[in-house]
Amino acid sequence: MEIVATKKQLDPPPLSLLPVEMMTTMMDLYSWPSANLFNGFAPGGDGHPVLVLPGFNADDKSTTPIRVYLNNLNYRTHGWRLGRNLGPKTVGKDGAALARRIHDICNRYDQKVSLIGWSLGGIYAREFAKAMPDNVRQVITLACPFAGGSNSTRASQFYNRMVENEISTAEREERMRDVWKPPDGIPSTSIFSKTDGIANWRACVEHPAPMTDNIEVRASHSAMGYNPFVLFAIAERLSVETENWFPFDRLLHPWRQIAYPSSGHGYDI
Repeated sequence: MEIVATKKQLDPPPLSLLPVEMMTTMMDLYSWPSANLFNGFAPGGDGHPVLVLPGFNADDKSTTPIRVYLNNLNYRTHGWRLGRNLGPKTVGKDGAALARRIHDICNRYDQKVSLIGWSLGGIYAREFAKAMPDNVRQVITLACPFAGGSNSTRASQFYNRMVENEISTAEREERMRDVWKPPDGIPSTSIFSKTDGIANWRACVEHPAPMTDNIEVRASHSAMGYNPFVLFAIAERLSVETENWFPFDRLLHPWRQIAYPSSGHGYDI
């Protein structure tokens, strides 16, 4: 999870959610094999490339369930191939390593790439979409605390210690000052859980804008990418073309109303 600055500083989630986080993480991990059952309900992909960015201290192994699921739906999915996500040093000076990875994928397919980012990976997905709008089709974030300030996650202190020798606090705060703002003209959807025991869920909510959306799920922070309903929501969003973009409709089917407690805007953030 990245240190961010926004209109409102939020505290980490209450300690009472940590046992819930642990239990929900186990449920998500064990539910992953059932995700393939949803392939028949999920819209098929159009073959465009998708790059999946892992969370803090995680690598491409953690995003395997997402990529396997989307590959089965005819997307060309890729890991970021940058090892563990340890902050600025991982993406290279001024983000050059990640920018090069995005360029390579776009050039390979001669198409824009969709970016899926988990936690800290979601912050990079949003920021690189802003910096490279001609290369990015849409952004989907999972449990990503882009809108809560520097203390909105349980991992903030650990992260700060890891990067304190790489970038000054003042420079980091300046870089992160507008992280809460969505990329302009690019669909950006946040998938979040109110039982997230690592990041304050309010820090993961997109502010109202023409092409932003939020989808609430019952899932953990640590294993959100394994949850079948999360995977379905990702596939559904990827199937929507930018030119004809529309928000997620949780009322479309009765089962969606059960799987997704809320969506859209109107949250008390």
